[in-house]
Amino acid sequence: MHDLASFYQGKRVFITGHTGFKGSWLTQILVHWGAIVKGYSLEPEGEDSHFISLNLESKIDHRVGDIRDGAQLQEAILEFQPEIVIHLAAQALVRESYKNPVDTFSTNVMGFLNLLEVIKVCDSVSALVYITSDKCYENFEWVWGYRETDPMGGFDPYSSSKGCAELVAASYRNSFLNDLGIGVASARAGNVIGGGDWAKDRLIPDILKSFELDEAVTVRNPNATRPWQHVLEPLSGYLLLAQKLYDNYDDYSEGWNFGPDEKDVKPVHWILDKMISYWPNAHWKLDEDSSPHEANFLKLNISKARSKLDWRPIWELDRALERIINWHKAWKNNEDIQLLCLAEIKEYMKDMNK
Repeated sequence: MHDLASFYQGKRVFITGHTGFKGSWLTQILVHWGAIVKGYSLEPEGEDSHFISLNLESKIDHRVGDIRDGAQLQEAILEFQPEIVIHLAAQALVRESYKNPVDTFSTNVMGFLNLLEVIKVCDSVSALVYITSDKCYENFEWVWGYRETDPMGGFDPYSSSKGCAELVAASYRNSFLNDLGIGVASARAGNVIGGGDWAKDRLIPDILKSFELDEAVTVRNPNATRPWQHVLEPLSGYLLLAQKLYDNYDDYSEGWNFGPDEKDVKPVHWILDKMISYWPNAHWKLDEDSSPHEANFLKLNISKARSKLDWRPIWELDRALERIINWHKAWKNNEDIQLLCLAEIKEYMKDMNK
């Protein structure tokens, strides 16, 4: 991680979706490392936004915009002339995709296509990392992890849109960007958790909100099994991958999985029970209402990232959940969120360097 920090010092990095949960953590890391950052995203959501809490608007070139607006996106990128682009902007919720499938596809596929079209004409860009999802794979409910060579698919509109975007990335990589010397890779993470996530319809934020209100956590599918990981885990993978693309795009322009160790692939009820153990008198109940289809079992195979990138998970799930509870209690006590965030980043860097 210290080598990564040295690499990014002074680099010009363009981030889409920088006001979101993962985007704000990524922006804070890069600012801490001395990168020159420009962000392009919708407005931060809610007064408790992690982006606002970290006061990141004052530390970067912050541009509010929609990736579906190709002309505005092109203006923002060309005037900045980035060396590295990290694409996080997305409609990222499965249940929301059932309600608004057209918006989901237009954001996740056509918005990404707009970005690729700009990168084709931006001579400064050396590397693009597109952040997709573990749900991009055709889910057969296998008990083993999906590999990067497994077929793309998706039952619900969100998952399908991510599978479609993967195909778009491969097409542009092969048809245009490799010939231009631009590295393009997709990064597929698991269920990312951490302090500062206030998104609706996500398990950890829902749990914490219920704890705050002294209410039972309502759960749709307690047996759904997912690859849970602290937010700093995949971000370290994205940043390492971007560095590799920048230095040698031929060897790294492909899809990559950044998931947790197999032992941290757990059912929802395990997460609930563990969180409750840190919060006395909390409890949960089953949601009796019918819900749209979601995958029951999902796991990523990360052997390629281990062997070719020398990347591996650092924080076990127990530790990640404990960090989230501690973060939330510190937030409740009006502690300095920026100092809290930086302390976690430094702690993670120290553990990674071991």
